[in-house]
This record gives sequence, C-alpha cells and structure tokens, in this order.
Amino acid sequence: MTPAHLYLAVAIVAETIATTALKSAESFTRLWPSVITVAGYAISFYCLSLTLKVLPVGIVYAVWSGIGIVLISILGWLVHKQTLDLPALIGIAFILAGVVIINGFSRSIPH
Repeated sequence: MTPAHLYLAVAIVAETIATTALKSAESFTRLWPSVITVAGYAISFYCLSLTLKVLPVGIVYAVWSGIGIVLISILGWLVHKQTLDLPALIGIAFILAGVVIINGFSRSIPH
C-alpha cells in the first residue's frame, strides 16, 4: 500500500464517520455530533488533497465516494436502523464492483 492509498483510506474512514455523525447532529443542533462531523470532514478533505498529489482525481473520487457509499449504508443500518430494499442493495453491489475493477485492473493508478 502506497502512502497515497493510506491517505485515501483515512479520507474514506473520516468521511464515513463524519457523515454518520451528521445524521446524529440533527441539523447541527447537537454539539458533539456536530463537532465530529466538522472534524471528520476536515480530516477527510485534507487526506483527500494529499492523495490527489499522486493519483488522478477521477479515480480518487470514484473510489472515495464508492467505498463511502458502501460504508455509510452499513453504518446507516447498524447505527440508525435504516434498511435498504433489494434494488438499493443491487445498486450498491454494482458500485462496489466498480471500485474493485478500478483497483484491480486500471492502469490509471499504481498498484
């Protein structure tokens, strides 16, 4: 794993935590979820900017948003008791397949 990939992983995790906290922040009326949201997004975008020094923006954004969608869906289910129907699960599976294809086969990123 290159440093760029490590920064991307941190960006994805921080964004996922921030987005999960955003739901709990209730339009920024609750202090600690709001603080977690702002801090998480700040960390995420900083690490994302470091990743963009090395990797193409389109690839980075596809991986960042794709993995983020999958993780947010899982956390929405675990933390907020949200459910997804079959078409949503199939769509998420396609997103995950796209990320796997990009990371496994694209020559646009170093392996």
